Amino acid sequence: MAAIRLLELLILLTALIGFCGLLLRKNLIQKVLAMDVLGSAVVALFVLLAARTGLRSPILPTADQPLTQALLQNADPIPQAVILTAIVIGLSIQALLLVVISRLSAVDPCLEPESFEE
Repeated sequence: MAAIRLLELLILLTALIGFCGLLLRKNLIQKVLAMDVLGSAVVALFVLLAARTGLRSPILPTADQPLTQALLQNADPIPQAVILTAIVIGLSIQALLLVVISRLSAVDPCLEPESFEE
């Protein structure tokens, strides 16, 4: 149980580092990287919270196992689908942000938000 708490603490620390980087960094590339760290920490926290011992992946049962017993031992697939969707959406947002930043770098190579306010 203490190992789970330590993992939760490390994941929350990673999320805090990503959040601080998102707020404190001036460079747009560094802000995107901090957002990636924050998103990865949130996904890792959800995976850790959903992990339980004794549950199996939702795969069809074997012939000798009754279907109702197999359904009770399976993990809920909906949180897994939600996390996979969050990973794909996060990756898409980062790709879009990097394209926008690469276009902005043609205007100002230092990529600081104050330089674009003029």
